[in-house]
Amino acid sequence: MESIEYLKDLALIIVTAKVFGLIAAKLKAPQVVGEIIAGLILGPSILGWVGQSDFLSRMAEIGVVLIMFGAGLETNMKDLVKTGPKALLVALVGVFVPLAGGTLVYSLFYGFSEIGSEHFLRALFIGTIMTATSVGITVQTLKELGHLKGHIGTLIMSSAIIDDIIGIIVLTFVIGFKNPESNIADVVLHTVYFLLFSVVCGILTYYVFKFIDKRYPHKRRIPILGLALCMIMAYSAEKFFGIADITGAYVAGLILCNLRDSDYIAEKMDISSYMMFGPVFFASIGLKTQFDGFTPELLVFSAAFVGMALITKVIGCGTTAKLLGYSWKDSLKVGVGMMTRGEVALIVSQKGLSVGLMDPLYFTSVILLIIVSSITTPIVLKLLYKGEKLPDDEKADKSSAENITEPVHNT
Repeated sequence: MESIEYLKDLALIIVTAKVFGLIAAKLKAPQVVGEIIAGLILGPSILGWVGQSDFLSRMAEIGVVLIMFGAGLETNMKDLVKTGPKALLVALVGVFVPLAGGTLVYSLFYGFSEIGSEHFLRALFIGTIMTATSVGITVQTLKELGHLKGHIGTLIMSSAIIDDIIGIIVLTFVIGFKNPESNIADVVLHTVYFLLFSVVCGILTYYVFKFIDKRYPHKRRIPILGLALCMIMAYSAEKFFGIADITGAYVAGLILCNLRDSDYIAEKMDISSYMMFGPVFFASIGLKTQFDGFTPELLVFSAAFVGMALITKVIGCGTTAKLLGYSWKDSLKVGVGMMTRGEVALIVSQKGLSVGLMDPLYFTSVILLIIVSSITTPIVLKLLYKGEKLPDDEKADKSSAENITEPVHNT
C-alpha cells in the first residue's frame, strides 16, 4: 500500500496549496507565499502529514522547469538584447558581493584563517551558497502582478540566468581548491559550448517551429512539441554541459518566444503548472524544512546568514542597477527580485556536504534562507509595484484574453 502514498500526498499538497494561495491573495499577498506556507504546515516541521520523497522532488523539479520555460516564452527578445550587457554587470556584482559577505559572516562567527586553508574554504563555501539566485518565485510573482514582460522583469530574468552560470563556475572553482583533480577550465569550456549549442540549436529549431506554426496555426501539436523541446533542452544543459536544467528550460522558451503562437504555448504550459507542478514546487520548499537539533548558537548564525544573504543581493544588484541609470525604486526592484534562493542553493549545499565543505548542521540555515527569501521577495515586490500601470504589451494581452473565446483545437 505504501506505493500509492504519493496520491494522498499530491491531493493534500494541491488542495492545501490552493487554499492557502487564495488566503494569501485575499490578504493582498502573492499566492506563492501561501503555497510555501502550505508546504511548511504539511511538512515534518508542523503536522508531518507529507514527507519528502523522490517522487515529490521530481515533481517539484518539473514544476520549476515549466515555470522557467514559461518565463522564456514570455520574454521580450528586444528587451533581452538591450539588457544583455547590463544584466551581465548586475549578475557579476550580484555574485561577488554575497560571496564576500558570506565568507565574512562565517569568519566572524568561527574565526579568520589563512587563505587556502580548510577553514577558509568552508567560509568561502558559505559565501558560494549565497551567490545562487532562484528566479522561479520572482517569475511567478511578476507574472501575477502583470510585470513579467516589463523592462525591469526582463533585466531580472537575464541577470538571474547569467548569475546561475557564474555561480556554477564559482562553485567549481571553490571545489577545485578542495579537490585538485577538479578541472575548472573544463567547466568554463562546457559553459561556452552550451552557449554555442543554444545558438545553433535555437536557430534551427526556431525555423522548424515557424514552419509548423505557419502550416498548422493554433493547434495543440505546437505546445506539445514545445514542451518536448523544453525537456530536451533542460536535459541537455545538465547532462552534457553541467549547466542547471532550469537554464536549459529558459533557453527553450527564448527560442520560441518570437513565434506567432508563443502566447498560446505559454497558455497551455500554464495550465499544467498552475494545476499541479507549480504548487508542488512551491510547497516542496516548506516540506524540506526541519528544525530538529537547532541550538541557540546556530539560530544566531542562521539569522546573520539569512540577513547577509538578503542584503548583499539587494546591495550588489540594486546598486549596480542604479549606477547603470535606473531610478532608485527600479534599482530596488532589481535587487529584491534577485534575492530569492531555492533549488540552486539546495543543490550547491548538497554538493558541499558531499565533498566535506559544509557541516550538515548548516543545511537548516540554508532552508531558512530559502523560506525567508521566498516569502519576503513576493511581498516586497508587490509593495514596490503597487499603483504602477502594466506594460503596454501586458495590457494588450489581458484585453485580448478577455475579449476572445478560444475555439476548439484539433491535434
